[in-house]
Amino acid sequence: MGSYLRPRTLSEALSALAAAPHVLLAGGTDYYPARVTHQPDEDLLDITAIEALRGISETEAGWRIGATTSWSDIISAPLPPLFDGLKAAAREVGGAQIQNAATLAGNLCNASPAADGVPNLLALDASVELASLAGERRLKVAEFVLGNRSTARRPDEIVTAITIPRPALPARSAFLKLGARRYLVISIVMVATVAELAGDGTVASARVAVGACSAAAVRLPALEAALVGRRPDPALVRPEHLAPLAPIDDVRATAAYRRDAALTLLRRAVEALA
Repeated sequence: MGSYLRPRTLSEALSALAAAPHVLLAGGTDYYPARVTHQPDEDLLDITAIEALRGISETEAGWRIGATTSWSDIISAPLPPLFDGLKAAAREVGGAQIQNAATLAGNLCNASPAADGVPNLLALDASVELASLAGERRLKVAEFVLGNRSTARRPDEIVTAITIPRPALPARSAFLKLGARRYLVISIVMVATVAELAGDGTVASARVAVGACSAAAVRLPALEAALVGRRPDPALVRPEHLAPLAPIDDVRATAAYRRDAALTLLRRAVEALA
């Protein structure tokens, strides 16, 4: 059996990581299901008792979501329409028991191609705060998630928070997910959109991301550019905008189906922004 540590301060946790590798444990909703049939001998570092890592705070620059903030915390937080897409994703992450335990940062660190939080964080232009005894650093989400189950986090680092910048103009967001059933299902395709809107209703800036259609969720820069200066209109979404995607065939869907579904969901998401 490996060791189990549950420090109460960030400095204790970082000292433990600096001394020896540990598997970080927050909600555990990804960790435990992956070890039902095989229990490796691992040293665990449970960060749920570190109060400084939980909660959502707002500053003039934007918002900071602590690493152990749960999906339920996000659902209940009084956040502006910029976060409607993230809240919609939060309601899709399992049932209430999972939402109470699972964390946004854990969803990000698990780095599944079908992680519901990642497209939203890309669309929100979010960054990841990491800390170690050597210091702190910040990476954009696209720099942090490297691929399927792979991130840029070093073994001696802890993700302490996710930060979202405040938009220059009023912003709206949307999230749509396709699965084999309505709830409690892994995504076949998901899309997240954020648009800042000018006074005349046209899009001043846009960010669009698609998940479960590549090794990691990706943004669609050509579609983002096509939306700028126009009112949100699903007709603006063209098949060629999906070029960055690399869907695969698996037990949930074929690559061709994923591509067709992504096009439909993108058009619906752009329509929702209007």
